[in-house]
Amino acid sequence: MPSSETLAHRELKRLALEWAREQGLAIAAAEVRVPKSGYRADVVAMGRGAEAKTAVFECKQARADLLKDAHDDGATRQKLAALLQRREELEALIGAHRPDLRRGESLFPEYDAWDFSGLEHKAYHDLLAEIATVQGRVIAGTKFSKMLRYRSADFLYLVVEDDIFAEAEIPAGWGLLVRVGEALELRRAPVALEAGAAQRRALLESIALKATRALEPLPRPPEKAAEE
Repeated sequence: MPSSETLAHRELKRLALEWAREQGLAIAAAEVRVPKSGYRADVVAMGRGAEAKTAVFECKQARADLLKDAHDDGATRQKLAALLQRREELEALIGAHRPDLRRGESLFPEYDAWDFSGLEHKAYHDLLAEIATVQGRVIAGTKFSKMLRYRSADFLYLVVEDDIFAEAEIPAGWGLLVRVGEALELRRAPVALEAGAAQRRALLESIALKATRALEPLPRPPEKAAEE
């Protein structure tokens, strides 16, 4: 398993694989790249046949881990717009009290640019740091909302430990599987996304590629080893 992965997270992946197989999604693998999304899913599974459905499972063992990937894209953009407005207002306020910060590049003061690079103002720098954080979320997107928007699979499932979430924090469109003892319990059904034939084939290829890479190198024939 990945060096940073906990045993609890690994167990959730194992349970997700078992649950998928019980639902008839017999072709499955862990840590699979999801085409189009740019993300790696904890578990990807699909059934057999021309009309086989696909499913992606994301496992979260802690609330902080869940919320990190659950930011709503639209809400994040609204927050960024509000922060940028605050920056504009704060810069205007600072500029009114610090005319020495003008760059002097324009003949008309009202069109002159400001240089805030050397300004020692904690609230201003805290605001810039928050803007950078939110901009990073917008640029990178959010994992749950992007996978839903791109229809990464026919069904998307969040797999969690019990009591780590509030109902409002579960990403829209995702199903919810909660660990109860040594099994998973379906608490909320996912939206049927109809991923399409091309995406299903791409997921099948990703599963096959992951399985191939997981194979140990085959032993070399004794005669070949002797010849060398």
